Amino acid sequence: MSKKRKSQKKIRADFKKNYDVRRRHNDLTRDFDADEASLEDLSTAERVSGKGRWTRKRTVIGETAETVDAGFQVALDVDENQTMAGRVLRVHGLASFVQTEHGVLECATRGLLKSLATDLQNVVVAGDYVRVQQVASQQGVVIRVENRRNFIDRTSRGRRQIIAANVDLALIVSSAVEPILKPNLIDRVLIAVEKAKLQPIIVINKIDLVNVADLQPTIGVWAQLGYPVVLASTVTGAGIARLRSLLSGKDSVVTGQSGVGKSSLLNALEPGLSRRVASVSEENSKGRHTTTAAELVPLSFGGHLIDTPGIRQFQLWDIVPEEVEGYFRELRPFVHQCRFPNCTHSHEEDCAVKDAVADGWIDVRRYDSFCQIRAGD
Repeated sequence: MSKKRKSQKKIRADFKKNYDVRRRHNDLTRDFDADEASLEDLSTAERVSGKGRWTRKRTVIGETAETVDAGFQVALDVDENQTMAGRVLRVHGLASFVQTEHGVLECATRGLLKSLATDLQNVVVAGDYVRVQQVASQQGVVIRVENRRNFIDRTSRGRRQIIAANVDLALIVSSAVEPILKPNLIDRVLIAVEKAKLQPIIVINKIDLVNVADLQPTIGVWAQLGYPVVLASTVTGAGIARLRSLLSGKDSVVTGQSGVGKSSLLNALEPGLSRRVASVSEENSKGRHTTTAAELVPLSFGGHLIDTPGIRQFQLWDIVPEEVEGYFRELRPFVHQCRFPNCTHSHEEDCAVKDAVADGWIDVRRYDSFCQIRAGD
């Protein structure tokens, strides 16, 4: 066992509630009735407070992070001589596939990591930098997840789901038709991207199926706010060269509805990738899931791209109603001019935001989107 370095610290960390049930091992009354002579050999007291493996707090070796990173408050100390650095390519169930200097390892996750009390749906996600201990030729164990410099997340089944970690750009992909363009969904994802302090790029796919002029009233608003908008088609090749230029040398995540053509775009960007694609359902005009798990894909022109499963709704995580206005760029110059400091910009008098909407400074559709998100719809 290696000696502890001077930089190591003992830290009291919160853990998830253990599933073990603490049982009384000695029933004094029953044992007394069975054998009165052995009474003096029995324990006369039992500790009922949580100790050992039943406790929700334990002392671990590591250091506290300067900022709480997606539920990880403790960077667990590991012996770097016994582990290697890697990056998570994808996660399938309990297995994480990690790219290391010795190739791709199929890794389990250290029990201590899974036991740390977090609000995360998954402890390890695509894009994570990790420390791995190799246990076989192509197998290993994720010992530690390094602090994430950023991540994009949402709410899924009441818990926090990190879609991707350690990226520079976020491609928000929608389609002009099949399925129809949903501007309010894009607005929601924009909030999550702004919260993560990532550079968003809005991609409108399948423009070969519509008259592009019909899209201008919607996409023009985003462009005026400073959001890059790329009109693309995998049939005609429109927008593909511009996307390559924007993605070159960057780590990016792709998110959007099912059926908008994310996998088709990847195939066009990286010939030979051969991502599985499927047509939109004729019954409900909704996309079919072809990508089942987020996956980090290296790009031949530099950088990486994380392909994610399609979404049908995007519920924000850890954003209170009073914060929503701060994520709408066009509202920020007006909110401090409202008569009431706690103005909701919906029904109050002397509301500068409503006046700006009436005067045409704020787009009506974007204002309606803000009201819906703030109301929790």
